[in-house]
Amino acid sequence: MEAARQAGQTIASHYLTDHEITFKGYRDIVTEADIAAEEIVLGMIRDRFPHHAILSEEAGETNGDEIHNDYMWIVDPLDGTSNYAHRIPLFSVSIGVVDAGGPLLGVVYDPLRDQMFVAQRGKGAWINNRPMGVSPVTRLVHTVVGLDWARDDTVRRAVLMRLLRLAPRVGTVRVLGSAALGLAYVAAGWLDAYFHPALGPWDVAAGTLLVTESGGRCTTLDGAPYHIRLNDCLATNGSLHKALLALIH
Repeated sequence: MEAARQAGQTIASHYLTDHEITFKGYRDIVTEADIAAEEIVLGMIRDRFPHHAILSEEAGETNGDEIHNDYMWIVDPLDGTSNYAHRIPLFSVSIGVVDAGGPLLGVVYDPLRDQMFVAQRGKGAWINNRPMGVSPVTRLVHTVVGLDWARDDTVRRAVLMRLLRLAPRVGTVRVLGSAALGLAYVAAGWLDAYFHPALGPWDVAAGTLLVTESGGRCTTLDGAPYHIRLNDCLATNGSLHKALLALIH
């Protein structure tokens, strides 16, 4: 939480400035704020937990001071960089800790709204120290479904085909631009479901734990058990999962 807040404060301080934008791939950008926030988070982890492994979106993977590690920190210092670079106020810091049993701790922080989403495996989930839970919605026509586009053209077409099946059946659809916030919103009950076809571990290590600890469910888009090394994910309040899988798959 401390690392996410400090990184978030740095991101917020750069928000309205002219950004230094670098293209690291097709439709894939990084700004000076991504790098500055990552340095803060990784510096704190290495200082306090030097033997822990780290996987971060910009810096890649390190194994700490030992070959074998019980814990790995998975970091997205700025999830929603395209939003951020265009001054669309939907972005977050995502930090997860995983062990042999999967996600153990997760934090997603929205610095502009000062919203701190936190989960601990087996202990529940909170927003700004208040317990949170998924929505009670059970009918598709009442749902708000979040999604995001992939960068790859072929995968985008597949998302569009799924959207054509979903849109006539659900209440409404939102495209967010931050997978971490999409998952956090499902956990808080603000979205009834969220799906993404092309995720990295840094996008979901915190968010999927938020969902499951809030009473929701996460699978792949074809209904298989989900883990953070898989690309595609459907997160729901649980009650809607089967119906949404039928439409998406």
